[in-house]
Amino acid sequence: MNSTYFIGVDVGTTSTKAIVFSASGASKGVGNQGYPLLTPHPSWAEQEPEAIFTAVIAAVRDAVNHAQIVASEVTAVGFSAATHSLIAVDPKGYPLTHSIIWADNRSTLQVKRLKDSGKGHELYQRTGAPTHPTSLVTKLLWMQEHDPETFSKAAKFVSLKEYVLHQLFDEYVVDYSIASATGLFNPEKLDWDEEALAIAGLKRSQLSQLVPTTHILRGLKPRYAEAMGLAIDTPVVVGANDGALANLGVGAITQEQIAITIGTSAAVRTVAHKPLIDPKERTFCYALTENYWVIGGPSNNGGIVLRWLRDQFCQAEVVQARQLGVDPYELMIQSAATISAGAEGLIFLPFLSGERAPYWNASARGSFFGLGLHHQRSHLIRAVLEGVLFSVYSIYLALQNLAGSAQLIRASGGFARSKVWRQMMADLFQAEVLVPEVYEGSSFGAAVLAMYAINFMKNLEEVQQLIRITYRHQPNTRHASTYHELFEIYERLYQNTVEEAAHLAAYQVK
Repeated sequence: MNSTYFIGVDVGTTSTKAIVFSASGASKGVGNQGYPLLTPHPSWAEQEPEAIFTAVIAAVRDAVNHAQIVASEVTAVGFSAATHSLIAVDPKGYPLTHSIIWADNRSTLQVKRLKDSGKGHELYQRTGAPTHPTSLVTKLLWMQEHDPETFSKAAKFVSLKEYVLHQLFDEYVVDYSIASATGLFNPEKLDWDEEALAIAGLKRSQLSQLVPTTHILRGLKPRYAEAMGLAIDTPVVVGANDGALANLGVGAITQEQIAITIGTSAAVRTVAHKPLIDPKERTFCYALTENYWVIGGPSNNGGIVLRWLRDQFCQAEVVQARQLGVDPYELMIQSAATISAGAEGLIFLPFLSGERAPYWNASARGSFFGLGLHHQRSHLIRAVLEGVLFSVYSIYLALQNLAGSAQLIRASGGFARSKVWRQMMADLFQAEVLVPEVYEGSSFGAAVLAMYAINFMKNLEEVQQLIRITYRHQPNTRHASTYHELFEIYERLYQNTVEEAAHLAAYQVK
């Protein structure tokens, strides 16, 4: 008798990860395929759609091979993907543009116009998606002004996941979860919002068919099924966005718990049973299913900031890591651990890519504040680690005002591999931090949603029975006062530099 396995595929910013899970939630095989981030102009961030599709095929194939299973043992596949990507395609499905991704800030002027006119606030109140350059509405307005020829040629505008699924099945479908992040979707009606479409200059026919996140596609194209090691009739569950699935993947599906993911970017999220819209426009409201809504906020600046620090200032650690056969981040964080909490008076504002929640300020800029002659590279690393956590904490405070407080954090993403960074989080948040065995919560969440979609799992709460907790961190109260004092300075520094950062951002694009 064949065994039962599920595959979670997460189409992320820097790579696509595919993980094979057993029916009990154990990871059996992993595939990970990276691809470049294209930055042809300041504030632009793009990816090549076909490179992403090729990575999906290769990641699934590698995961299946690593798990040493055959096609008939794969019961279902679920998909996760990053939000806010936009690709214009022609009538045959060929891309007319690269994928404009969440980190792209080119539509800052269009955001300002919408907000100044009051339409931005109205859009947020109807859609739950903040008016920001991440929004598809503002990306589309930019395209109309700066590339009207492409805009007029486009038969459809799709996300990366829609592009991948269309390649696999020749169908254009978009789940409620990805749609709810576009600024074009009404969460109360579970339908495209007519006023948002009018503002963006779109017809319904230019968007994919809306489907629940549990929608099942069948009939993989034979050549791709063979390339991935799957059967043609393998059920493929459309799935949700990576943030919503990260909550599910770590088991944070009640309002008493929060999920924090720090990967390339970062996010803080909790779950409600109905849409919750923040009057102050600090948070998003995205679907997991029709009965589970993920409320939270994303940060542009997670692990990508640490990667910037590695590439620009930590070549010594990179060389040493190569000699020792270890990850350079491990050496960097070991160095930071020798420095006391607060980095001896050094604070880092981590806004290297502007910022989303809770400020929604694409013009925000990063800086070190408090540098002295006594500071060394290890202090800078410590300040960067703490600065990323400060940005996450600011989102948590906004979320707390809307959805209530939580005393338990379920953490995921690449940062969760670091004991030092996890303990910093517990100390700052003054809450217990739990880390599941599977760090990549979005991939596991995609697999769990696939289990639920095919009725292998009766309800989503059963995910708790599949999650193995590998690390628990209790807060160190001695560090809390230091972090909270520094966080107040961090907040004032941000507020006091908003105007000057906007001037610098404008200067950057001259």
